[in-house]
Amino acid sequence: MFELLGVSKRFGATVALAPLDLRVQPSETLVLIGTSGSGKSTLLRLLIGLEAPDTGVVRFEGAPVRPAQAAALRRRLGYVIQGGGLFPHLTARQNVTLLARHLGWDAPRLDARVAMLAELVQLPKALLGRYPLQLSGGQAQRVSLMRGLMADPQVLLLDEPLGALDPITRYELQADLRNIFDALRKTVVMVTHDLAEAAFFADRILLMREGRVVQDGTFEDLLARPAEPFVTQFVRAQHAPVEARR
Repeated sequence: MFELLGVSKRFGATVALAPLDLRVQPSETLVLIGTSGSGKSTLLRLLIGLEAPDTGVVRFEGAPVRPAQAAALRRRLGYVIQGGGLFPHLTARQNVTLLARHLGWDAPRLDARVAMLAELVQLPKALLGRYPLQLSGGQAQRVSLMRGLMADPQVLLLDEPLGALDPITRYELQADLRNIFDALRKTVVMVTHDLAEAAFFADRILLMREGRVVQDGTFEDLLARPAEPFVTQFVRAQHAPVEARR
């Protein structure tokens, strides 16, 4: 699905991502975790073409991800960010259908897809006419997820999608989101700073620190087979041992 070969990224003197080789497999849920500034969001933005690597190449289904093709690529990738990133002057429905309307979908196709997605994310249809400021945080995040899924992308990229929510709403959305992942079987790459959340969602976890991958493996690998002392330190700092909710 994705292949990164020798990919690196700097912002001035700051190394955001050290040279990295990485493969993301079809239907895999890969979770990127680490401290602030570890390179998680930079890696996600490289995958979607919002940033260009300084060295190396990012490939999606064998084709290089280049700025000239980024707009077309994003139609095949769903992108969901913390807080939803909804346009405040558009209703929930208008936010959800923005790309599809740009692509020229007709009204029956729009209506059918919106209805299906509203049911999938458990958003009451009555809320689709509201503006983002009239929605709760959880409702806005559900709308953002609908927008990310509207064009039926092959891959879903999520950058701290639940980070701004209160604990109860976050817990409810975690369960709903994993049910969606299981139902759709799409390739998912998610950024989080929460190890319990990573364990809940991930087939595979990338623990990052200062722009490099410290460990690539399962949640159980991080607990039982830490690659270096930082892995144990990171786990303990999050009140380890954390029980994977599987």
